[in-house]
Amino acid sequence: MTISAPAQRGSDYSRLSKTVAAAGLLDRRPGYYAVKIGSTVALFAAGWVAVALLGDSWWQAALAVPLAIVCTQMSFLGHDAGHRQIARTRRGAVTLGLLHGNLATGLGYGWWMDKHTRHHANPNHEDEDPDVGAGALVWTHEQALETRGVQRWMARRQAYLFFPLLLLEGFNLHWASIRSIRDTPMRHRALEAVLLAVHTVGYLTIVLTSMSPVKALVFVLIHQGLWGLYMGLSFAPNHKGMPILTAADDLDYLRKQVLTSRNVRGGVFTDLALGGLNYQIEHHLFPSMPRANLRRAQPIVRAFCEDLGLGYEETGLVRSYGYALRHLHEVGAPLR
Repeated sequence: MTISAPAQRGSDYSRLSKTVAAAGLLDRRPGYYAVKIGSTVALFAAGWVAVALLGDSWWQAALAVPLAIVCTQMSFLGHDAGHRQIARTRRGAVTLGLLHGNLATGLGYGWWMDKHTRHHANPNHEDEDPDVGAGALVWTHEQALETRGVQRWMARRQAYLFFPLLLLEGFNLHWASIRSIRDTPMRHRALEAVLLAVHTVGYLTIVLTSMSPVKALVFVLIHQGLWGLYMGLSFAPNHKGMPILTAADDLDYLRKQVLTSRNVRGGVFTDLALGGLNYQIEHHLFPSMPRANLRRAQPIVRAFCEDLGLGYEETGLVRSYGYALRHLHEVGAPLR
């Protein structure tokens, strides 16, 4: 599918950006993030203290659930730090990213930044966006036809396998973070490696000294499985099922971001649960906008898009998963 942009496209984003900036929505929110970071870190620490105090009990399996939720919220803060929503300086952003990522959750900041930056630059672009590259899942008919063996078997059924595969995403994120120490360009390679090692040793030490090996295994499977599932469920609604761009598409920045992104309707709970990613259009247009300002920016962006006759996609959370699953099913159709 080739998408062309209408005239005056070069000035459209500039006009929108000036309107948003004039409303103060690009200003930092230090008070908001002080409360957000403080409360999340407190819950994170309390969760691990509870693990240590509970000891060798099967109730540890239940405790793994809220800990997975808190770890995802920590990951959201690492995401915000990477976009410089929290700190003004690069050093501050990197420090927060390393602490919330490598140390707290075992998610490599350098790897994430490399991958996520390329995604933001060219969302849903079949050649440029790593999030739509072929892997356990395929996103285009061309990718599907290139599969072989087990990957082809999975591609035929990938809509049915999507949610089960997300249970493995946490382990995949850890492995990708470790592998990136060798393969991914990053500024603080040694420090990232040390912090990932400290996280891994600390995590296993707490788990293995608090409970028997069998209970520890169950705890890890639940905790890591739900963390990966929650992460996947938070990011999947944003672009999956939206147009996939090719080299033939000629779009300016505004249209490239809006036409490939989808917002999720909801209130305060949705904002909290999805870490602000439910305002994906606004986030992609203004990545450094503090999370707390995205809700206020939405009516401005939506009205601006409507004035331009530019499609602004917004739907409910459950329906967004339906769109993603439908796309996966259609991509695998040639193999069936």
